[in-house]
Amino acid sequence: MSPAKSPAGRVTLRDLARTLGVSVATVSNAYNRPDQLSPELRERVLQVARELGYAGPDPLARSLRRGRSGVIGVVYDAPLDYAFADPAAAIFLGSLAQVIQQDALNLLLLACAQDALPVRGAGVDGFVVYCAAEGSELLDAVLERGLPTVLVDQQAQPRAARVGIDDVGGARAAAAHLEALGHRHIGVLCLELGPDPRSGEVNADREAQLAYHTTAERLRGYRLGAPEAELYLAETEQNTREGGEAQAAALLRAHPEITALLCMSDVLAQGALRAAAALALNVPGDLSVVGYDDLPGSAALDLTTVWQPTADKGEEVGRALLALLAGEAAADLSLPTRLSVRGSAGPARTAERAD
Repeated sequence: MSPAKSPAGRVTLRDLARTLGVSVATVSNAYNRPDQLSPELRERVLQVARELGYAGPDPLARSLRRGRSGVIGVVYDAPLDYAFADPAAAIFLGSLAQVIQQDALNLLLLACAQDALPVRGAGVDGFVVYCAAEGSELLDAVLERGLPTVLVDQQAQPRAARVGIDDVGGARAAAAHLEALGHRHIGVLCLELGPDPRSGEVNADREAQLAYHTTAERLRGYRLGAPEAELYLAETEQNTREGGEAQAAALLRAHPEITALLCMSDVLAQGALRAAAALALNVPGDLSVVGYDDLPGSAALDLTTVWQPTADKGEEVGRALLALLAGEAAADLSLPTRLSVRGSAGPARTAERAD
């Protein structure tokens, strides 16, 4: 059986209908509305399709006809492997997926570390912005699409819903805990400050480029919580244990007066604990370490940290997006945080550590 093929050389739905001697609607129903055909006719259509090498209706064309792609784009300005390497990101994405898949939606990860082109060309029904610098081309590109959009831990925007956490409150509680323990020289391991990632101590010029909402809010909370302490800032290019270890070690060598480290993630705190061990510093006798996130496994490390509802945040983002897709309103939401006090933070040492 050899039908006349389309000009592109690929067997089309119309070619299959002509070969079978049936209408195009009949072939379409075999794939999309099988209840409209007898089992015998449907099986005949599918059998001839297999023989001719017809792969089925074009999903892109079908989505264009319906006006929906069934795909949600998750946007972040980091390398693709970040979504798999960062435990908090993995928990968030898993919870988000559980909610939206109830409406037969799928996730498309859009890692836009270099430019906004993937966002402008993405065939999606809506966006979740997981991480983007404020005022960036990437964030502007998302908002310009005019699709249902939920911002995660970002500043509120008039054309999008927002789901975040009380970053300031959690950071303030962590810093206040250290100040109450007598710490007056505190290092801060920061997440990225600006869209051009770098590592090292943060000077005034670099801090003036602060463009990430989460970093800004946590830093503000630290300063509010420990107004009597001097803070020494170091930026990590990526949220990794290796980055946390390297910057913690460099900060402690440059400023031996530091008695505690505030880390903007538990991953960075894990690196700080490694650095302390490599420098033969007892935790918390010589150095207190406080994280942020309260990831699974942090309790086993006896890590004092700020708990945030990462899984709940993913679920709330999913619910907000489904509401927007249904044409309903989605109110901005801020979820609570709390300090989980464990054994990695103790009273400041009374004697200064030698160089």
